[in-house]
Amino acid sequence: MLLFRRLDSAHTHRNLIGQHPLILRIQALIKKVAATDATVLISGESGTGKELVARQIHSLSPRAAGPFIALNCGAIPAELLESELFGHERGAFTGAVGTRHGMFQVASGGTIFLDEVAEMSPPLQVKLLRVLQEREFRPVGSDRSMKTDVRVIAASNKELFDEVSKGRFREDLFYRLQVIPIRVPPLRDRRSDVPLLIDHFLEKMNARRPQGPVRVNDEARVQLWEYDWPGNVRELENVIEQLVVLADGDTIEAENLPPSIRRFVAGKHNPTPALSDEGFDFNRAVEAFENQLIVEALRRSGGNKQAAARLLGLKRTTLVAKLRRRRGGNGVEELTP
Repeated sequence: MLLFRRLDSAHTHRNLIGQHPLILRIQALIKKVAATDATVLISGESGTGKELVARQIHSLSPRAAGPFIALNCGAIPAELLESELFGHERGAFTGAVGTRHGMFQVASGGTIFLDEVAEMSPPLQVKLLRVLQEREFRPVGSDRSMKTDVRVIAASNKELFDEVSKGRFREDLFYRLQVIPIRVPPLRDRRSDVPLLIDHFLEKMNARRPQGPVRVNDEARVQLWEYDWPGNVRELENVIEQLVVLADGDTIEAENLPPSIRRFVAGKHNPTPALSDEGFDFNRAVEAFENQLIVEALRRSGGNKQAAARLLGLKRTTLVAKLRRRRGGNGVEELTP
């Protein structure tokens, strides 16, 4: 049973998509790192694209012609993970009916991507540390060491430094892995890339849609932009696929969005004040509600202050004065995706 996967041609073109400064910095760092054999530690929440970063480093490196093998350390039982990494000899354990090569043999000349490396058991952490230090390993059940020629890229959705401080991850291995640290930001921190990603996934899904392409209208796009995407880019891709598959016509509207997204956006626009035992800041709540109304009016009017003031029943000069008071404080004027 193969529990790891190679890089295939369908993945070679997939790179991080975005024009946000955080993504542009990562792209520049990838180009620098790719030319070396330095070990890389990629951190970030689930679904942010950590494996895409690893694949891009490999595809731009001198090892690009070699294999890229990805393994999720959290998806494999601890008793099997050592064999997957280092291989085993016949009879090494019950069920080992023959000799088997592990990742560090199969990936020779290429790159190994260890995802969720924080889930690795302490004994395996020691063995991985030896591989990074000595460039050699010992298959399970073998009495001889083998040399390896692979680049290691690791990733974690946990803060490894915190895991070290809690005694769950070896400090020496942490520093061996973090020669080059790369942090992939959550989608909510690069919200300006949401429209680009929507278009990218729409193009991808529309190419497979027999009824013809669909589009996402402006109101739906605004709600997708406002949503915080706890599942990050992976969640956005899944939502776009769902919308395209279930679309009846050629346009996806706000009412077609998943209820969870519509509820979240509605909650941002119309939060429910709550009176706690400590009391309630009435003035701040009124200011926040006023701010949300102004934001909504400006969105509906496309940023036209005269039209927004008309929707709010205000004079234009009154609206401008309110905006001036809030400028730089709570982002009222940051309205366009």
